[in-house]
Amino acid sequence: MKRFQASEDWTANITGFLIIVLTIFQIKPSWPVFAWKNSEGFFDKVLNLDNLGHILIVFGFMWLLSLFAGKISGKPIKNTVKGFPVVFVLTLIAQLIGGNQFLQDWGLETVIFSLLIGLFISNVLSVPEWLKGSLSSELFVKIGLVLLGTSVIFGDLLQSGALGLIQSVLVVLCVWYFCFWICRKLKIDKELSIMLSSAVSICGVSAAIASAGAIRGDKTKLSYVVSLVLIVAIPMIILMPFLAKWMGLPETVAGAWIGGTIDTTGAVVATGSIYGQKALETATIVKFSQNVLLGIAAFFISIYWSYSGQNKSEEEKPTARIIWERFPKFVLGFIITSLVFSFLISPDVAADSQKIIKKLQGMWFALAFTSIGLETQFRSLINTQNKKATLAFLGAQAFNIVFTLILASILFGAK
Repeated sequence: MKRFQASEDWTANITGFLIIVLTIFQIKPSWPVFAWKNSEGFFDKVLNLDNLGHILIVFGFMWLLSLFAGKISGKPIKNTVKGFPVVFVLTLIAQLIGGNQFLQDWGLETVIFSLLIGLFISNVLSVPEWLKGSLSSELFVKIGLVLLGTSVIFGDLLQSGALGLIQSVLVVLCVWYFCFWICRKLKIDKELSIMLSSAVSICGVSAAIASAGAIRGDKTKLSYVVSLVLIVAIPMIILMPFLAKWMGLPETVAGAWIGGTIDTTGAVVATGSIYGQKALETATIVKFSQNVLLGIAAFFISIYWSYSGQNKSEEEKPTARIIWERFPKFVLGFIITSLVFSFLISPDVAADSQKIIKKLQGMWFALAFTSIGLETQFRSLINTQNKKATLAFLGAQAFNIVFTLILASILFGAK
């Protein structure tokens, strides 16, 4: 009898659904503490025996899931048995670094440290062949994206306020198109153009990851875009509150401006809180509205990419069957989980499950970026195309800052 073997996309869906079902039925690990402020907190809260036990349980939980995913996708089990613990330990180091309160306040997410650790090992040290053969960065990204769907709750979009929703839709549409237009003018390939446009217009890192998954984008390009997003967010945390105060903006306008321009949720919260409580609330609402639009954007990007068929032959017609074959199936998992959590399960169950699912999603993304770093050489990140990408991103972000300021002043200025 022929052994069942799923594609990588279907493997991500099956594994993601399994995680969600286990979580809903309370079969889940207690999440360890990674947050710390100083050395005392690090040793007392993070490195105590109880917390280390929780870390070990999370490792076992995710290792079993990785073995399950490897089994149904036909990947040799011995690769996961040997390779996953190494990738997990490196990712754990990144989690511990990223848990520092100072770094979190600056919007530096764990994925950047995962990437840097992987890059350091692959470029300064060396990655053994047996470890290279065990890396599953694309699968980890796709599992994380299926889980990300649980946080895209359409009911919350309506509750977040009409003004926030209007601003978010206009910002996403206009900034996305402007960035894509710049990229095409600079002759940047469509793959990188879509990742950049999604990152600068929607919600930074998550949008870059989602769009890269939707178009089966190059992992090296994705790592560059993520690095760019996080690096550019740092000066914006400092400058935007200063500029808002210099212009005398009301807190609601300043908050809408901050939430619509800064590309990482952590940096939005940090910047909004600097300006004031009302600014923080408005910034969070606007950013949340843009985050929800990620699911819709990912779906349309998938349709566009499947229909355009970048690698098709001239004779090949974009029939429904061909579009289905090209369509990234994990996007269906993303949509299904979003619809289930939006309409089919109770808000209490959804809220309780989302807490741990969001943590697991973040861990899958971090594991993916550790793997990407281990697979990437520095020289592949520094090239003419990426220099142009930096110019396009900065140009689009400048447009975003001006356009969103005008829009926020119009929509929130009268409040």
